[in-house]
Amino acid sequence: QVQLVESGGGLVQPGGSLRLSCAASGILFSIRDVGWYRQAPGKQRELVASITSSRSTNYADSVKGRFGISRDNAKNTVYLQMNSLKPEDTAVYYCNTKTNIRDYWGQGTQVTVSS
Repeated sequence: QVQLVESGGGLVQPGGSLRLSCAASGILFSIRDVGWYRQAPGKQRELVASITSSRSTNYADSVKGRFGISRDNAKNTVYLQMNSLKPEDTAVYYCNTKTNIRDYWGQGTQVTVSS
């Protein structure tokens, strides 16, 4: 059974940092592309960052220069380092990976940026 488990969210002040983790079981992350998405209340889910199996990365314009995605294949985990957080980064953050058959999503972790 495939499971993606996100962790690391929380409440942080503007300008602060958080590191999100997405730990996978039942699927080998190292051979798959993995994405971090977020969904704010009343908005559509959007791609924040992605990393390929060869470690190429891609970022939404809104987070370029502030967020960094990385992977630790030995731990079957993908991270999202979020710096210089802004109130508009407030959302539920999800990780995602795909096989030929289907998409897999975690349960999400809440990030709230507020003073």
